Amino acid sequence: MSAALAGLNDLTKSFNSTQPPALDSLCAEILPGRITGLVGPDGAGKTTLMRLMAGLLTPTRGTLTVCGWDVVRDAQRIHSEIGYMPQRFGLYEDLTVMENLRLHADLRGVVGTEREQVFERLLAFTDLARFQKRLAGKLSGGMKQKLGLACTLIRRPKLLLLDEPSVGVDPISRRELWRMVRELVDDETGVLWSTAYLDEAERCDEVLLLNAGKLLYTGVPRGLTDRVRGRSFQIQNIREGRRHVLTEALRNDVVRDGVVQGRNVRVVFAEGASPLGAVELGANPEAKVVSVEPRFEDAFVDILGGGPGGDSKLAQQMEQISDDGSMVVEAVGLTKRFGDFTAAEDISFSIGRGRIFGLLGPNGAGKSTTFKMMCGLLKPTAGTAHVIGLNLQDAPSQARARIGYMAQKFSLYGILSVRQNLEFFSGAYGLRGRRQRETLDRMIETFALQSYLNTSAESLPLGFKQRLALACAVMHDPVALFLDEPTSGVDPITRREFWTHINGMVEKGVTVVVTTHFMDEAEYCDEIALVYRGRIIATGSPDDLKDTMRTDQLQEPTLEDAFIALIERSDAEREAME
Repeated sequence: MSAALAGLNDLTKSFNSTQPPALDSLCAEILPGRITGLVGPDGAGKTTLMRLMAGLLTPTRGTLTVCGWDVVRDAQRIHSEIGYMPQRFGLYEDLTVMENLRLHADLRGVVGTEREQVFERLLAFTDLARFQKRLAGKLSGGMKQKLGLACTLIRRPKLLLLDEPSVGVDPISRRELWRMVRELVDDETGVLWSTAYLDEAERCDEVLLLNAGKLLYTGVPRGLTDRVRGRSFQIQNIREGRRHVLTEALRNDVVRDGVVQGRNVRVVFAEGASPLGAVELGANPEAKVVSVEPRFEDAFVDILGGGPGGDSKLAQQMEQISDDGSMVVEAVGLTKRFGDFTAAEDISFSIGRGRIFGLLGPNGAGKSTTFKMMCGLLKPTAGTAHVIGLNLQDAPSQARARIGYMAQKFSLYGILSVRQNLEFFSGAYGLRGRRQRETLDRMIETFALQSYLNTSAESLPLGFKQRLALACAVMHDPVALFLDEPTSGVDPITRREFWTHINGMVEKGVTVVVTTHFMDEAEYCDEIALVYRGRIIATGSPDDLKDTMRTDQLQEPTLEDAFIALIERSDAEREAME
C-alpha cells in the first residue's frame, strides 16, 4: 500500500487561549489514488486544516506531515510538492487568462519548452484555449474556477488541496471540475476536496467530517449514510401546502430533519423512533409516508444533532399579507444589451402572492442581469419590470421601498460593525425612532447576532454574514424579496435555517424570487424559469422539469439531471438551426 500523502497525529490548532481550539486532536491520513472529501458546518475548521497542510499555519500541538515532510521544519519543501486552491478567487482579475498562467509559471520556475507544453496541456484540459485573451475578472464563475485549477496545476502536485472549489458554480461546470480532478488522481496523486455540496461528498472515495474542530467521522461516505438506513422517508400525495406540512413535521420530536423535494416532503426520523403517519406529520389523510434510500446529507444532519426546526421567529412576527389575486412581480419583454452583447432577451414572467419563483441557469446565462433589472438596479434596454403594479422605471423609489434585496456577493459595509450596518440600512429604508429601535432588537434576536454586534461585517463567519445580509433585506417588511444565490458557500444546517425563514415569510404572503446553483434548494420553488444564453428555455415546477426527463432508463431523474439535459437540448437545437 502506498505511503500516506498526509498524516495527522493529535493535530491541534488554537488561535486564542480563551476560545476552544479551531482543530482539536485530529488523527487521520490522506492517501494517494483517492479524492478525500472534507465536510462540516461553517466554523468546523476545514479551511484551518487546509492552511495547515499548505504550510501557511503551524500547529499548536501534535504533528502534521505532508508528502513525508514536517509542516513546521520543512514548509518550503512542502510548497513544491502540493497544489493549493484557496476558497476565495486568488487570481488577478485585471490580467488575462494567459497572463495569469504566465505569472504562476514564473512563480513556480517553469520555463522553456516545458512551459509551453504545460500551457498547451492546461488550456486544453480546462477548455480555456479560446479565452486566452479574456480578463480573468470577465470570466464566468465556472471558468474562473477552471483557471484557478489550471494555475494550481502549473507543476503537477502530489497532493492537491481544493478549498470549496465549486461554490457559486453551476451544475454543468461542477461536473466538469469533477471530471478534471478525477483525471488527475493516480497511484501517486491524491486530492483533499473541501465542499459545502453534500452530493459531492458522496462522490468522494473517503470523507472527513469535522464539527467544532473535532473529527466526527472518517471513512467511506456509505459508512456514514448507512447510519440512517431505514429512517429516511418521503411524504407523498400532499394535496397542498408543502411548506405547511414541512413545518408541522419538524415540530414533532421524532423528526430529526426535513426538506421540501418538489411536490413531496422528505423527513428523517430519530434513531429508534417508529415512523409516523401522514396525518401525524401534518399532511392530508390521502397522503402516504414512503421509505426512500438515505442520502449522505440525511446522515450529515443527523450526526450534527438534527436540523434547526421548522418555525421561523422572523415570520411569526410578520403580519399576514392578504391575497387579492393580483400579480406581485411581473417582467414583460425585459432585454438588456451591453454594446453588441445581449445579456438578457425578451424575458417575461409573472408571480403571484406568496409564491417562490426560481431563476436557474449556468454561470453567465443572464440570471443576475435579469435580477438587477427586476430590482431597479439596472435599466433595461427594452421591456418593463413591475412590483405590485409599480413600474420600476417610472416609480423606482416607491417600488424599491416594497422590495428586499440580498445580493450574490456580500454587499454590506465590511468596515462597519454589525450594529452599524443594521442602523444604516434601517435608516435607508425609512425606519426612525421607536420603530427603528424595535426592529433592530427584533433582527438581533431573530438572527442571533448579539455576540457579533461590535464585530466588523467583513470579519464575520460566512453563515453570520448571510444572516446579517438577510436581516438587512427584510427589516422593512417587503412584499417581494429578491435573493441572488443567498446560501452560496454555507453549510446544509445554515441553508435549512435560511429556508425556514423563507418558507415562513412565503406562508405570510411574501413573494420570493431566488437564484441558486443548489438543485436541492431549487426544489422549494413553486415555479422555475431556466435561463440560458440570455433567454428562458424552459419553465415549470421542479417536478414538471424532472418529468420531461423521465425515461425507462432514468425513472427518477433529479433536478440536476433535468437542468443539464435541458441545456444540452437547447445547444443541440441551436446547432441544428445553424
